[in-house]
Amino acid sequence: MGDLIPEGAFSAKPPLLDSGIDGSINCPGLNHGSSGKWKSHAREISETGNHHANNPVMGKRMSSDVAVGSERDIKKAKSGISVDESDVNISTGFFGLFLLHKLVPIIMFLSQTTQPIVHYYDFVLKDSNFTRLCSTKSMLTVNESFPGPTIRVRKGDTAIVNVHNYGRYGVTIHWHGVKQPRNPWYDGPENITQCTIRPGQNFTYVVFFTVEEGTLWWHAHSDWTRATVHGPIIILPAVGTTYPFPQPYEEHTIVLGSWFKGDVMSIISEAMYTGGRPNTSDAHTINGQPGDLYPCSNQTTYRLKVKPGKTYLLRIVNAVMDVEIFFGIANHNLTVVGQDGSYLKPVTTDYISTTSGQTFDVLVTTNQDPSLYYMIASPLFDGQYTPFDNSTSTAILEYEGDYTPPSTPVFQFLPGCNDTDAAVSFSKRLRSLASKEYPIDVPKNITTKMLITTDMNHIPCPNKSCAAHGDRLASSLSNFSFVTRPIDILQAYTRNLSDIYTTDFPDAPYVIYNFTGGKGNASEYTTPATRVKMLNYGEQVEMVFQGTTIVSPESHPMHLHGYSFYVVGLGYWNFDYGSDPVSFNLIDPPKVNTIMVPAKGWVAIRFVADNPGTWLMHCHLARHLIWGMSTVLIVKNGPSNETSIRPRPSYMPSCSSS
Repeated sequence: MGDLIPEGAFSAKPPLLDSGIDGSINCPGLNHGSSGKWKSHAREISETGNHHANNPVMGKRMSSDVAVGSERDIKKAKSGISVDESDVNISTGFFGLFLLHKLVPIIMFLSQTTQPIVHYYDFVLKDSNFTRLCSTKSMLTVNESFPGPTIRVRKGDTAIVNVHNYGRYGVTIHWHGVKQPRNPWYDGPENITQCTIRPGQNFTYVVFFTVEEGTLWWHAHSDWTRATVHGPIIILPAVGTTYPFPQPYEEHTIVLGSWFKGDVMSIISEAMYTGGRPNTSDAHTINGQPGDLYPCSNQTTYRLKVKPGKTYLLRIVNAVMDVEIFFGIANHNLTVVGQDGSYLKPVTTDYISTTSGQTFDVLVTTNQDPSLYYMIASPLFDGQYTPFDNSTSTAILEYEGDYTPPSTPVFQFLPGCNDTDAAVSFSKRLRSLASKEYPIDVPKNITTKMLITTDMNHIPCPNKSCAAHGDRLASSLSNFSFVTRPIDILQAYTRNLSDIYTTDFPDAPYVIYNFTGGKGNASEYTTPATRVKMLNYGEQVEMVFQGTTIVSPESHPMHLHGYSFYVVGLGYWNFDYGSDPVSFNLIDPPKVNTIMVPAKGWVAIRFVADNPGTWLMHCHLARHLIWGMSTVLIVKNGPSNETSIRPRPSYMPSCSSS
């Protein structure tokens, strides 16, 4: 009894959505692929008369050492996990009507409690037509929306998301920034924690929100499908608590994205075939729209209507594929109060710098004369030899009131497209609250130190016909380009399978040279391998990411799954173990899950390895991940069930090709 949700038991209806981003939809009778087990578990729940019988949240809420879907779960279920009736929408058919009759009294009773709530969503992946930049194309989306639906929960809640794949490609979904404690099975990266959900099949994710609070996001984590398959996650304060800043008048979500006129999967497939660079995006977007500086976009530009004299909370998600973004609002200050699902000391600025994968919570007070003001997203890219989408996306902040609007909204110039100093300066201002209510726990007794270089490389092309001057373009960490295998690393680790990976990812590069002064005696060629780093449970880890100038110096947004980490240091040039740690911030460093490594600089992070599992660590620029700039941290089990990986769900997607 390891399966989670029976066929047809629930379909998702999300809680209140914002900014007009549509939510999940009802899909009665959807095919769950080849998993015949789903129907048998529908019978099991019918017999118990309890819709929580196979609910995996019981393993989390009731007894952290209980296997998902176990008999003890069923017994514990009756002690009561709250279900928000606004989230539950019973599917049609006999089984749905049966559940409706049996469960409405239970749901209505439980919803009156202040217990953590279980939210149910259906994500339907299918190709839909969208028109941008004067042309229409078919692209993969969730619930026919771009960006996709918002997941809205409170701290401590659980989301159960059933993903139905009616697209043309295998897909996985990652819950970016969600720790998933002891629960790597639902983290989502392709061939790291699971194999893909194949076309015509489905998979149900269980997402535990434990310590996160603020804004995160979800996205596809297979090939380049995240370009069109992504959406926000909003984690409100737990019941009985509130924000550490004054309550805003309203909240709105701003999703920054990329638009490609061509099919993104065809673009990356061609690049992998030729060994060259993939085509750049044709536009950046704000809530799915390029803005009125692009052709055929004037009527669809996103508008945010505001009242004068109010303070608004903007939840900003950077879902852009391959550049960092400067964001600002003309004539308005931004007060940054959160990043990556953690709160910050308020920082007032006229722009933010956000790299791919990051999220920010920003307060804006409408204290200007009633008018129209541009919201602007412009790129930052410091690669010397790489083309990029150097265009500006706009939205409009529109004041309500009786006034004559200008013919053109007020504009604001942001830092230049290669102004790395502006990005680093912004990042250095960010600090955790580090208060009694929001304490921090920066590791100080470091047991594992790692120096990891972020490199751009070449791989030899057998017949010298590839697009990168006869070679193939590649990227690496410490000169090893990660090679994904036909079976996921998590399964290989938990089943002790051999010949899938090796455990010799180095603690420092084998060749030490002047990292920011040319390649020296280092080779521009990288070694393809599936090398992982093993960590004992409880290790206190310090990692220094060092930018290099091999082939092309570029900044890299490094993201670690399963963890948030403290950014204790950030600087230019080569990291110096003798002098740089003296300036580390161990008092109130920001706690994040994604950080920009400057092209000719370094970032130092610290965390405690207390979440067992296999966790991907990678550059969040899409082309660099495809080229190999990643590795996997395998954190071993601790001494007890409560510090060990949860049992593997029995219905994980198959990795076989048959």
